Amino acid sequence: MADTTASFSPSCVERLKSYVNTPKGFTLAAEILVSFIIIICYASSWCGGFTTVPISEMTFSTIFFLIFMMDLDKQFLGINWVWTDMFRAVVGAVLYIITSLVNLIGGSKDGACMAGAVLGLFAGLIFAYDTYTIYLQIQSTRQHPAAPTDGKV
Repeated sequence: MADTTASFSPSCVERLKSYVNTPKGFTLAAEILVSFIIIICYASSWCGGFTTVPISEMTFSTIFFLIFMMDLDKQFLGINWVWTDMFRAVVGAVLYIITSLVNLIGGSKDGACMAGAVLGLFAGLIFAYDTYTIYLQIQSTRQHPAAPTDGKV
């Protein structure tokens, strides 16, 4: 006979809703959304070759979003997820800022390309903010030895 006592495990939609409400989930969701909008801007312009950065960063952000949402980072302990996420965020910030500045300084090719470049700078700031929050997380987990309080110098 089948076991009628089912253990409660939240569905994927419930995990999605609860993870997006966390600061890290909101930041990753913003990175995914802005990258998607930048892909649309670059794909509809004459500078379609710049779609490589938003496609790759949206893909990596989506992968990390799913890993953190499903708590897979607690199951696969062979990878240091905090430092891997830090590397992803730093590379994303640098690449977005460089490609956006190249488009903005290169002159106005068309409106969609300029919109993609301006949104790319905004995405660079979002990735830089993510880098900063990860850095704070690393600093908070680092153990500091307690200072002696016995009065001896």
